[in-house]
Amino acid sequence: MATKHRSICCLAAAAILLLPLTAAAQGTVRIVQTNSAGDNVHFIDPITNEVVGVVDGIERAHGAAPSPDGKWLYVANESDDTIDIVDVAALKVIKKVPLSGRPNNIAITPDGKKVYTAIAQAPGALDVLDTGSNEIVATISVHGGVHNTYVTPDGKYAIAGMVGGRNITVVDTMTDRPVWTTYFDLGIRPMAFDVNEDGSTRHIYAQLSNFNGFGVVDFSTRKEVKRIEYPEVAPDERTPGHGGNTAHGIGVTPDNQYVVANSSLNSSVYVYTLPDLELVGGVRVGHSPNWVTITPDSKYAYISLSGNNSVAVVDIAAVEKIAEIPTGGQVPKRNATLILDQ
Repeated sequence: MATKHRSICCLAAAAILLLPLTAAAQGTVRIVQTNSAGDNVHFIDPITNEVVGVVDGIERAHGAAPSPDGKWLYVANESDDTIDIVDVAALKVIKKVPLSGRPNNIAITPDGKKVYTAIAQAPGALDVLDTGSNEIVATISVHGGVHNTYVTPDGKYAIAGMVGGRNITVVDTMTDRPVWTTYFDLGIRPMAFDVNEDGSTRHIYAQLSNFNGFGVVDFSTRKEVKRIEYPEVAPDERTPGHGGNTAHGIGVTPDNQYVVANSSLNSSVYVYTLPDLELVGGVRVGHSPNWVTITPDSKYAYISLSGNNSVAVVDIAAVEKIAEIPTGGQVPKRNATLILDQ
């Protein structure tokens, strides 16, 4: 597929748009937006692009993981060192589960039975929540403090990424034991995954500290095979104050066709085709894009803007910012897509 370059442009926030979200036939979709410097979590309707619900009482929320049936939301609470369990229908925290240390990101298995929590506090671990009992049933020792954790699309592995330890450690979700580790020269930031035709994991796309792009790990060989660097940014176009989060926030569309990746260096989002990783284009979205979540129909990416206290909406195929949603939250970061009424 030939590269289809688009100029990076900055679009003003549009009026609320009605999006033809075909995935609504599968259930009611909500975008979950946490706030790292606030005490609440927002729910956004992607049809109207309005905030339609707020959960209060979750201070310094980090990662969020919805259950597959959309009934529950699990949120890592950095203030209390807990997993806060939210009844989605009631928009209320029903239980706070103590963790072994300060958490960062979290992930849930596709069957909804386990939630893995990244424990960033030394020596680092993955805490495992059994969703049947809502209790921690295991603490898995890994190779350092964990910043971001994920579960592969097939549910077979939990992935722990370390900034200080500069490695990715892969855990078997059946045994809850580490099975392999790959080391890097830079710290591991957000990750995303694409799949083979049989649903098994094909690649890990890992953003790295102080690198404006992402590395590509072949899951079968367990080795980094490529690094994709975003287009060069002129000094006068750079956004100050991003620290080591040069590139922070990445996702693969559910249809396995695109990688959507943030750059804090110039407040932009880039889109690449799969599997060839050809650049489609980029668009400026607003100050400090931090996380990516994608609608089930693979059409729209929702990008948290930590510097704007808002969420940008990007048309993925067009590489165009079509809306910006003020949430009222403070320093929004991690987000997720929740589907109700399946």
